[in-house]
Amino acid sequence: MKKDDDFKNAKPNPHASQLKKIITIRIDQEILNYFRELAEETGLPYQSLIKLISKGLCYQSIQT
Repeated sequence: MKKDDDFKNAKPNPHASQLKKIITIRIDQEILNYFRELAEETGLPYQSLIKLISKGLCYQSIQT
């Protein structure tokens, strides 16, 4: 941040309640290894892959 940055007229993010939440989940080592290997192959972080696949499964279950 620069010295001359002025945030006195800044407004709170109206979508803040919809932002991502930090959680802790327990995943079998085999599943975690799968996502980490997939992450290396795709160049994406494994956490992002878990999110993308989970989101895809949610949307898929809604459509059926």
